[in-house]
Amino acid sequence: MIIDVHSHTWNFPADFNEDFIRQAKRARAGMEVDLMVRYEDYRATCPPETKTIVFGGKAKLSGQWVDDKYVADYVGKHPDTLIGFLCLDPTQPGWEREMEFGHQELGLRGIKLLSMYAGFRPDEARLDPMWRYATKHKLPVLLHTGTTFIAQAPLECTLPRHLDVVATRFPEVKIIMAHLGHPYEGECIVTARKHPNVFADISALHYRPFQLYHSLMLVQEYGVWHKILFGTDYPFTTVNATIDGLRKLNNMTEGTGLPKLNPKAIEDMIYRDTLPLLGLDQ
Repeated sequence: MIIDVHSHTWNFPADFNEDFIRQAKRARAGMEVDLMVRYEDYRATCPPETKTIVFGGKAKLSGQWVDDKYVADYVGKHPDTLIGFLCLDPTQPGWEREMEFGHQELGLRGIKLLSMYAGFRPDEARLDPMWRYATKHKLPVLLHTGTTFIAQAPLECTLPRHLDVVATRFPEVKIIMAHLGHPYEGECIVTARKHPNVFADISALHYRPFQLYHSLMLVQEYGVWHKILFGTDYPFTTVNATIDGLRKLNNMTEGTGLPKLNPKAIEDMIYRDTLPLLGLDQ
């Protein structure tokens, strides 16, 4: 079975302002991403046994707001293959009430944060109620870490090092750093190595293969393959495209003296039984 820990759903274009849509055109170099989310399209580009974690996004600063009810309705239509996470923007009033509603009333099973897009750091004191709630209710928390195409989103808020502070104070929470923290992969990897419940995903990285090769070589040299989770960032890319890209990474080393990534470790990551790791197998 394949577990895609990182995919989106939203009502496009209604859930975004014009500025976000304009800037999103540069999300992938050399192509414009179709931001329409269609479950049938997603399923057509992944093996049939795939299960998927899906969320929306809340970040007033960047001009995106997906209601958690929309996510819950999307998951409710496909409960055998989808697991829904709620999303929070703690810069906005009422976020704690939204968290409780999304979890207790809508049945969403984890939390997604867009720290940089919303303009906050995950180690700020105002987020302590969320980290305590996640600890009490055993909710995994997935955060965007790494760069962005949105000009007003501060890079300072996305640095993986901030999760070191969080994981030290709230060690029971399962934390997933998205996108291997690129281009701060080193920070991401050493933070995950330190903390038993901190992981990272490889979503939206395969289409920068030379960078991903170097990133996964860091993973290999630090001995943390077991902390790396498979993810796509659909609709920015797909399951099959991500698998294909991962399997081709060693092709770049042919005819060179460069070391190879461990092919078995790549396959183990693709097929990792991630749900028990995150406490989502019940």
